[in-house]
Amino acid sequence: MATNLLRRLTLALLPLAAVSALADEEICAVDDREREVCLEAPAKRIAALSPGATELVYAAGAGEQVVAVVSYSDYPPEAQEVQSLGSHTRIDLEALVTLRPDLVIGWTTGNPTEQLETIEALGLPVFYIEPRDFAGIASVIERLAQLAASQQEGFRAAEDFRQGIAELAATFKDAEPVEVFYQVWDEPLMTINDEHFIGKVLTLCGGVNVFGDLSRLVPRIDDESVLAADPEAILAGGMGEENRDWLTHWEQYPNLQAVQRDNLFFVPPSLIQRPTPRLLEGSRLFCEKLEVARERR
Repeated sequence: MATNLLRRLTLALLPLAAVSALADEEICAVDDREREVCLEAPAKRIAALSPGATELVYAAGAGEQVVAVVSYSDYPPEAQEVQSLGSHTRIDLEALVTLRPDLVIGWTTGNPTEQLETIEALGLPVFYIEPRDFAGIASVIERLAQLAASQQEGFRAAEDFRQGIAELAATFKDAEPVEVFYQVWDEPLMTINDEHFIGKVLTLCGGVNVFGDLSRLVPRIDDESVLAADPEAILAGGMGEENRDWLTHWEQYPNLQAVQRDNLFFVPPSLIQRPTPRLLEGSRLFCEKLEVARERR
């Protein structure tokens, strides 16, 4: 069945493959799998296969070139008007081919490997991204801008992000440490280690991640582990932009230091759980919460 689908999709792309290049030279950029991806002309029809990829393409100044997104691509608001190809884990390949993108942005660990490989087998250029830190976010924006010939806007957005992060780093470089537990999910209970980009936000703000030394980027833990660590502050994103339910769970433990000091803080997940330029806004909010925790000592 997969072979038949691939054959149908390949036939659908034949006229596109036959179009000759008009550009004098290729436009190339290295993706986050260290593969050089080259285009014969600037990308004019871009498919972004994750909400984070969508945000980054728009930040790079190429929003008008986006012809396809996936579910939950809700920022910027105009992205919600673009055709959706399903979810980031179940992409409608036939719909993708019909849209004839000249660049597909895949998320290295977020999209199914077999689907991205099928897309590549169809001759569509796939640019893999997955920024893991602040420098990576700025770099991805610049590389996407290069492929879309939107360097002026994209490079400015990348530099604004770098400067904002640098200002926060300077502001909080001597801040008193605050031991923090960041809750990334509730069932199962999950957190992040120091290598995760949220862990780097925590460190930037002068926080000490009580689970920072765990080996997995997103480890599973339990209530007993949190009680044993006894963090001074607990931050959580919750389900939705204004849902604090995950924090009320910890109020059943009155001896927990974070509960005693009323240091249970909500951070909108869209600002902190996507490695995009909005992480700067989330980082500022994160730092503000830790300042409140310091004031309550």
